[in-house]
Amino acid sequence: MKYEIKSRWDSTVLFTAEAASLLLALEAAVKSGADLRGANLYGANLRGADLRGANLSSADLSSADLRGANLSSADLRGANLSSADLRGADLRGANLSSANLSSADLRGANLSSADLRGANLRGADLRGANLSSAKNSELALAQTSILPEGNIVGWK
Repeated sequence: MKYEIKSRWDSTVLFTAEAASLLLALEAAVKSGADLRGANLYGANLRGADLRGANLSSADLSSADLRGANLSSADLRGANLSSADLRGADLRGANLSSANLSSADLRGANLSSADLRGANLRGADLRGANLSSAKNSELALAQTSILPEGNIVGWK
């Protein structure tokens, strides 16, 4: 089947591939080094996707299923990840500066060495997330509250 990954801004086609699924088309785009800035991936099923080093700055990944996805070293500056399911995702070294992660599920996600400068984490669930060596994590944590049991949850 033919898949087109389009811009969220003007529906310009950013990448086209014959693939069995959108997930496989997106992985092919990343592997080829395609520029996916501003991609419209709203609500996409990308569970377990290998998106290491992807350029997804300003992309719309809101409500996307990214459980267990590998987004290590990905450029997600300004991306919309609101309400995304990122449970167990690998975001090591990812650039999440100015990203919208409001109401995202980040339980068990690895955010070590990620850049969280200006990221919106209001309402995000960070229980069990690894924030070791995350850049600007103090700003992200300022938007969260710690429950008596030690769990961290985002503000609503």
